[in-house]
Amino acid sequence: MLVLNYITWAPDPEIFSLGPMSVRYYGLFFAMAFLLGYYLVDRMFRRDNAPEEWMEKLFIYVMVATVIGARLGHVFFYGWDYYSQNPGEILMVWRGGLASHGGAIGILVAIWLYSKLVTKKSMLWTMDKLVIAVALAAVFIRLGNLMNSEIIGSPTTVPWAFVFEKAHVHNPEIPRHPAQLYEAISYLITFIVLIFMYWKTNAAKRQGLIFGVFLIGIFATRILIEFVKENQEAFEETMTLNMGQILSIPFVILAGVLIYQSFKKPLVETAITGRHNKRK
Repeated sequence: MLVLNYITWAPDPEIFSLGPMSVRYYGLFFAMAFLLGYYLVDRMFRRDNAPEEWMEKLFIYVMVATVIGARLGHVFFYGWDYYSQNPGEILMVWRGGLASHGGAIGILVAIWLYSKLVTKKSMLWTMDKLVIAVALAAVFIRLGNLMNSEIIGSPTTVPWAFVFEKAHVHNPEIPRHPAQLYEAISYLITFIVLIFMYWKTNAAKRQGLIFGVFLIGIFATRILIEFVKENQEAFEETMTLNMGQILSIPFVILAGVLIYQSFKKPLVETAITGRHNKRK
């Protein structure tokens, strides 16, 4: 097999360092995802004349929920055998170990609380906006994974295969599917579809429709792409569907329910009315 036929991938995950501190691509992309997400959701909140403090509180709810949920998702879904014996390491997020499904669950819990305590509106009013930013954030996160040479694909001979020289796997010289790019592209398509639905159609008035399409775009594609990815944990080797696929199934089912109900219910007005302090 001629490795020269494939793309050799060996970037340095670190952009630069200043003494003990370093700036890495993953952290930079993560920060960009939050900043762009804030801008997008803020524009949608402005469109609906939502109070400015709602946006500020949402940012805090989502940031905290994403980190806590993703960390606990990794602990319970992928590493419980280890962390049950080393509980002191559960809080050591800087050592790595975040699970996107855990982050999704964390966000759902946070938005439920946010809706009860802040907006007093349906969760779907917020989720139909937030998921557009989350889809874009998912693109940046997978690009960060690509720069880290992690979450790589399974061996392949396709002409666009990558040789991940810095991947922590046996035989890193073997060409593999660039699974991170597959996911990033699918999430980018999902983002484009969602933002078109929000700004160019009446989809926002069908509460839950945008949220449902988001779940299909993220988790249905995740199920498919997992078939060409390396399993993250050894225990998954004996499973017909790996943990990522199993955890995605409930989200796809929820998507079907949301989309069905969005067309069964009448259109709703999303704008906040009766407020004198309109945002500028």
